[in-house]
Amino acid sequence: MNKITLTLLLGLLAACASNTPNYDAKFGDAVRAARQAQTLNPGAGSDSDPVMGLDAQAAVKAQERYQESFKTPPKTFDVTNIGGAMSGQ
Repeated sequence: MNKITLTLLLGLLAACASNTPNYDAKFGDAVRAARQAQTLNPGAGSDSDPVMGLDAQAAVKAQERYQESFKTPPKTFDVTNIGGAMSGQ
């Protein structure tokens, strides 16, 4: 091999090396920290006590309304003159 080929080959191999090991080691830490901060009860999945607050009839009606909202979406409103009145007219 001549020196030019060897130099180009070494340059290509150097381009494949990771130059961000410090960033890669902490990748995703912010998302994991935010998720942990927003979790009220991390052990909720292992709790077998039922959730209190809605009786069965109210829960069924709420679920039915939720399902119906996809069949017939709520009425939208026409918004006109978003910017307010034009001055000088």
